[in-house]
Amino acid sequence: MNSLFDSAPGFDQPLAVLKHCHDRIRKQLATMDKLVVHLNDVGIDENAQQAAKAVLRYFNKAAPLHHEDEEIDLLPELQATATGEDASLLAVLLTDILQQHQQMAAQWKVLGAQLQAIEDGTGTDLSAAEVEDFAALYAKHMQIEEGQIAPMAQRLFSAAQMQKLGAAMQARRGISA
Repeated sequence: MNSLFDSAPGFDQPLAVLKHCHDRIRKQLATMDKLVVHLNDVGIDENAQQAAKAVLRYFNKAAPLHHEDEEIDLLPELQATATGEDASLLAVLLTDILQQHQQMAAQWKVLGAQLQAIEDGTGTDLSAAEVEDFAALYAKHMQIEEGQIAPMAQRLFSAAQMQKLGAAMQARRGISA
C-alpha cells in the first residue's frame, strides 16, 4: 500500500531519523515563506492561523529534541570516536554547530512570538527578512550536518554506537522500544 505521507525511518537508523528531521524542518521553513506571502496578500485568516500553529508546534517541540540529539548524543560520541583529521575537522565543525544552535534559538524567540500572535489572531506581522535569515542559517547548518557530520558518523560508528544513538533519540521522545 502506498502512503500519501513519507514514513519516518525507525530509530534503528538514527542518521536517517536525523535526515528525516531535516526534511521536516525544510517543510516548516517553506510554510513560513508561504505564510509571509499569504499575510501580505490575504491577511490573517484561519489558514494563516493553522499554518502558524503547525510551525510553532514543530519548532517548539521537535526542533529542540533534534538539537538535543546532536548536542547530547551524536556530537559527543563523534568526539570520543574521531581521531586524526576527523578529530581536527570535528573540532572546527562542533564550534560552528553549537554557535548555530544558539543563534537559531535567539532567532526563533523573535519568530515564535510573531507566529504566536498570528495563531492567536492578535498580530499579522511575520518578518520576511527574519524568516529568510532563519532559513538561511538552517540551510547552512543542515548542509554541514548532512555533508560532513552524518557521513563521518556513518563511517566511524560501530553498530553498537548506532544502536546507542538510536535508543537515546527514541527515549528522548518518550517512545518505548
